[in-house]
Amino acid sequence: MAIYVTRSSMPDINDYIEEIKPIFESRILTNMGPVYKRFQSQLMAYLDVPELSLFANGHLALEMAIQALGLKERGEQLGGGEVITTPFTFVSTTHAIARNNLKPVFCDIRRSDYCIDPDKIEALITDKTVAIIPVHVYGNICDVNKIENIAERHNLKVIYDGAHAFGETYNGVGVGNFGDATMFSFHATKVFNTVEGGAVAFRDKRYGVPLHELKNFGIHGPETITAIGGNAKMDEFRAALGICNLKRMDACIAGRKAAYDRYMQRLSGVDGIVLSQQKPEIDYNYSYFAVYFDKEKFGKSRDDVFAMLKEENIYARKYFYPAINDLKCYRDICTEQTPVAHDVSLNILTLPLYEELDVSDVDRICDIILR
Repeated sequence: MAIYVTRSSMPDINDYIEEIKPIFESRILTNMGPVYKRFQSQLMAYLDVPELSLFANGHLALEMAIQALGLKERGEQLGGGEVITTPFTFVSTTHAIARNNLKPVFCDIRRSDYCIDPDKIEALITDKTVAIIPVHVYGNICDVNKIENIAERHNLKVIYDGAHAFGETYNGVGVGNFGDATMFSFHATKVFNTVEGGAVAFRDKRYGVPLHELKNFGIHGPETITAIGGNAKMDEFRAALGICNLKRMDACIAGRKAAYDRYMQRLSGVDGIVLSQQKPEIDYNYSYFAVYFDKEKFGKSRDDVFAMLKEENIYARKYFYPAINDLKCYRDICTEQTPVAHDVSLNILTLPLYEELDVSDVDRICDIILR
């Protein structure tokens, strides 16, 4: 049987049916109805954040967070704004910046956790810089303290891409409380999913109004439209799935942790294999298991291992590859040198990891790699 890099976590179908019955009865399918509001409230409590706005997907959530914080307008005033970000991310992060007519400026990453290197940020700040958009990678949380200090010194906004960090805490504080805003993705492949969906967590209540306007055509009433907005609302059915999946997050994370721990047991200490080491201040969600292969020491490259696993019907993922500034759509406009991100993108592989992945399958995967 094929083993894929991820498998969507799903609730018991009967639980979901019970949750959606009132939707069928009320015929309230969207427009931030009662299920949406209940999910929003439960999610704020789970993430321990003071404010939260739900979206149809994580990408639109990030695009509209950039607009709600005024970065697009600020960039226009400067004749072209710049946003410092990481090249080691999914392309959605960078597209959200570029689609707001802002230029992504790529800062290299740290080898220790693959997150943006805060010690390299300040050298990239110019009079056109309007924000920093770091990414929490594989559940590794960025150095939020250093980034906050830099942002305060230079009067910059900070929006975190928290797609990999759902439900995590840093020194006991929910990850959605750092920066000016944090985007979460609820895509089917994530630790927590609503099939498609996303959210923006934020502290300043003033951002709630523009986020609402941007995702709901600027509508504030049947005859009141105060701003130009789009349509990025989450519907009732996805909110219902979110409620069901939220109930079982402890079981989901426990299943992922069991597989993660087995990988660590089997692959730690192997010459040529580099694994991320967990930090005690982070409460992890075990979203990904990433392995860096040093070909000279291990004897096989990342691509060799990828191909060998595929021959055995096991589908790992070169994630993230290529680095964003190696993509055709960005390499001609972004000239920053990011050698660490480039090297990591060529040598890292995420192995299958999901709630129902049996330890015996983890052993099978490890046997192939170690063989």
